[in-house]
Amino acid sequence: MALADKKVLVLAADLFEDMELLYPVFRLREEEVAVTVAGLDTSPVTGKKGHGPFPVDAAVEGLSADDFDALVVPGGFAPDKLRRSEQVLTLVRDFDAAGKPIAFICHAGWVPISAKILQGRRATSVGAIRDDMVNAGTDWVDEETVVDDNLISARTPDDMGPWMKALLSALSR
Repeated sequence: MALADKKVLVLAADLFEDMELLYPVFRLREEEVAVTVAGLDTSPVTGKKGHGPFPVDAAVEGLSADDFDALVVPGGFAPDKLRRSEQVLTLVRDFDAAGKPIAFICHAGWVPISAKILQGRRATSVGAIRDDMVNAGTDWVDEETVVDDNLISARTPDDMGPWMKALLSALSR
């Protein structure tokens, strides 16, 4: 397959939005993308709707954006934990500096907000964090999926189809 040589890093922490982690992981693997699920440590994580324990392949500490082609940040309450990690924020900044795709959905906008990469960029999120996105300097729009250069954002699980299509398209380039 065309994407068999691609590697994607998916960030995970407890209370992730179940489908926002599961769908990208399995959809990417379906395209033969090598997926690494990384957590704050290597403990399995559990979704806010109870899915899990879901295995974590690696801790974020020691990982490098150089080793991956794209980053996925699922939503739920996990992003509030992830954004407190300097290793996570450094990874996000490194992916952005390299122009590599960063796909985030729902509440996951908190992570690029804390990484300070959204100033002057166009993106979307769940409406509940719209003010956070706007206050971070984002041109926030209410669309199912927004692509701004390497940023690929979506609002809610209802938008996962177009969101994943945009990520797969970015990986195909």
